[in-house]
Amino acid sequence: MKAVKFFEIQDRFAMQRGHLISPTIAYETWGVLNAAGDNAVLIFTGLSPSAHAASSPTDPSAGWWEDMIGHGKPLDTDRYYIICINSLGSCFGSTGPASKNPETEKPYRLDFPVLTVEDIANSAAHVLEDLGIDQLHTVVGASMGGMTALAFALEQPARCKRLVSISSAARALPHAIALRSLQREIIRKDPLWQNGQYDTKGHGPINGMRLARKLGMISYRSGQEWAKRFGRERAPDFTESDTPFGIDFEVESYLESHANRFTGSFDANCYLYLSRAMDLFDGLDHGGSLTASFSSLQLDSAMVIGVSTDTLFPLVQQQALADALAEKVADVAFVPLDSLQGHDSFLVDMDRFRPAMAAYF
Repeated sequence: MKAVKFFEIQDRFAMQRGHLISPTIAYETWGVLNAAGDNAVLIFTGLSPSAHAASSPTDPSAGWWEDMIGHGKPLDTDRYYIICINSLGSCFGSTGPASKNPETEKPYRLDFPVLTVEDIANSAAHVLEDLGIDQLHTVVGASMGGMTALAFALEQPARCKRLVSISSAARALPHAIALRSLQREIIRKDPLWQNGQYDTKGHGPINGMRLARKLGMISYRSGQEWAKRFGRERAPDFTESDTPFGIDFEVESYLESHANRFTGSFDANCYLYLSRAMDLFDGLDHGGSLTASFSSLQLDSAMVIGVSTDTLFPLVQQQALADALAEKVADVAFVPLDSLQGHDSFLVDMDRFRPAMAAYF
């Protein structure tokens, strides 16, 4: 049994670039909405997770943020009504390139409209309307989800009083854009991608996705962690007879394992669309400068959390976001954490992230 719920936006949903679609948004919830309707916490995910952020009686399987959501945890389900959205454009229940286009009865593929982070944020507002939630207690997001949470605060200011941005920023730096651009090219260069027309029930561009995931993992973790964790340890199952260019080192084996787990679990076209949406997002587009863009915010408080080893969203970027928020928001906390795990720290370094989140909530 699955805990995922679905909301169909019956009216034509206007995407930022002008296209109209009628999408379905998948989401999961934990806890109970109180009588006042003021204890709802909305979570936006990174690029690849589903809405299953934590286990529940309906779905006891572990979620991607299991250590953060639940009884007695920072996002305490005894106190808060937690909602996690599967991003528009994804492949875990929400409408995206892998979904059927009602006009053709075939998958959208590359006919899916250009996707923006603002589209993801605004689609979530329709879910809140259906749930009867006028205003959130807090909107939370990490990585791409942090961009989406910020976009939500900008696009839906009356609905948002508190913001938590984790390992994210108001825009992507050239370094991050370059990495994602190369990932997308690797996928598109796979002969099995077939200009996006691969069989969604077949193999598709598995090799391209595998290599893109490896490059992603290199950017998600830090060199300091890998030096400490792997050093130059040799892979135990390597033999010289395999190939002169096989897996020699334990770090190579680690990348291979993660890449193989990812392939087949995520649609390639969805990955391309969401990846580009991250690159396209720029908080400055809402006013010409962060100061001007943030003038519409109605936040009472905000927290920006990052780690010193994040190369995708370095601390200097997150400090800049916190400083810009502080010009318009009375209570802003910037929480730099000293974690070895790089960008992925918010998923694995709970000893540092749990106390920070618990303090804010």
